[in-house]
Amino acid sequence: MDERRSLLSRIDQTGVPLLVARLTVGVVFILLAYNKIAHPVSFLKLMRQYELLNEESGYWLMNLVAVTLPWVEVFCGVALLAGVAVRGSSLVSALMLAGFTPMIFSRGLELFHEGTVAFCQVKFDCGCGAGEVFLCNKLAENSGLFLLALVAMMSRSRRFCLSSLLARRATSTTRG
Repeated sequence: MDERRSLLSRIDQTGVPLLVARLTVGVVFILLAYNKIAHPVSFLKLMRQYELLNEESGYWLMNLVAVTLPWVEVFCGVALLAGVAVRGSSLVSALMLAGFTPMIFSRGLELFHEGTVAFCQVKFDCGCGAGEVFLCNKLAENSGLFLLALVAMMSRSRRFCLSSLLARRATSTTRG
């Protein structure tokens, strides 16, 4: 067990797993947020498909979410790309994915029961910002992003992160 742990620790210390996780989750979140930001009304209409809130009591809340959620995704994506607030932004990303993925699965299951196609052939606009997607592909993508967000959150390395560069500079400035 200690051998495996030390191997995982050595791999983590290279900074490569963190770098891959940060770049992948960051880029995907920014790209998917772009379409939601550009078309907030369309995103709001897609959100209504999930029927999380009734129209009367949840109208203002759905509008608020439709306008702010994509910016939270952009903020997390930029923080991950830069390597600043890595644990916090990866935690928020993982929590969003943990919430979105079951909702997408549930909506896809509804569409599957309505139609005559195989489960993985269900194709719909899930509101993710990528247009129409195949259900199984989207579930696999979200699961992979969730795992990568966990890697970023749990990594002890801060190699290739702006935050470690700034910390080193601050330390060298105070010494010199």
